[in-house]
Amino acid sequence: MQRYFVPRDNWRDDRVIITGEDAKHILRVMRMQDGDQIICSDNGGRTSLCEIVELGGNIVEVQVVKDVETQAEMPVFVTIAQGLPKGDKLEYIVQKGTELGAVSFFPFAADRSVVKWDEKKAVKKQERLEKIAKEAAEQSHRSRVPEIQKPGSFSDLLKMAEQYNIKIVAFEEEAKQRESSRFASVLNSASREDSILCVIGPEGGISEKEAISLREHGFVLCGLGPRILRTETAPLYMLSAISYHFELKG
Repeated sequence: MQRYFVPRDNWRDDRVIITGEDAKHILRVMRMQDGDQIICSDNGGRTSLCEIVELGGNIVEVQVVKDVETQAEMPVFVTIAQGLPKGDKLEYIVQKGTELGAVSFFPFAADRSVVKWDEKKAVKKQERLEKIAKEAAEQSHRSRVPEIQKPGSFSDLLKMAEQYNIKIVAFEEEAKQRESSRFASVLNSASREDSILCVIGPEGGISEKEAISLREHGFVLCGLGPRILRTETAPLYMLSAISYHFELKG
C-alpha cells in the first residue's frame, strides 16, 4: 500500500490534507479515486491507515480509518557521518542507509575529500538528499524520515560527537592489520536506545591526522573485516551489522 509522510500541521484529528508533490503523485501517477486507501505518517511516530474522501486541484483529503503500529525503526539511533565523496555516491548512501535504518546523515569535508561544496551548492544538495531520504523511508515502510544535517567541517564533526555515547570510525589501516574484533566488541557493549555515530571517510579514507584526533575524542577505530571497502559500501556494512546485532541476532 502506498505510503506518504505528511507534515503534522496538515493533520486535523481524523482528517489529513495532502498537498504538493505527494498530492500530484496520488492524482496523476497513481490515479487514485475516492475510497482508495493509503498509509500516512506524521514523521513523529503516528502512522495511520487512511481513505481518500476528496480530490480537487492539487489537494487530496483523506479520512483516518485507524492508527497502525509499526516496528520498522532500529532500537538504536545511528548517525552516518560521511566524508564528502565524488559523484552521486552520497545520494546512494542516503537512499540505502535510510532503508537500513539510519536516523540521520552528516556530510562533512574530510582531508581527502576531493569534492568541495560552497554554501549555495550545499543548500541544493541538502534539499536533494532530503527528498531521497523521504522517498526511501516511504518505500521501506519506516515511520520516520532520517534527518539530513547541514554539511559541515571536521571540526563540526568533533563538536557533534559530544552528543553520542558510542563513536566508531571505519579505518582501513586497521583492516590492513587484520583487526577484526573492535567493531563486534563495541556492539556487544551497546544497549538498546544508545546513540551511535559511525564515521566513514571519502575515497582514500580517513587521514592519519584525522584518525589521531578522532581517537583523542573517544572514537574507536575499527576495521570492517579483512577486505577494504569502498566509501559507499562501508556505511551500509556498518548499518547491516548493527541491524543484525540488535534486530535479528536476538
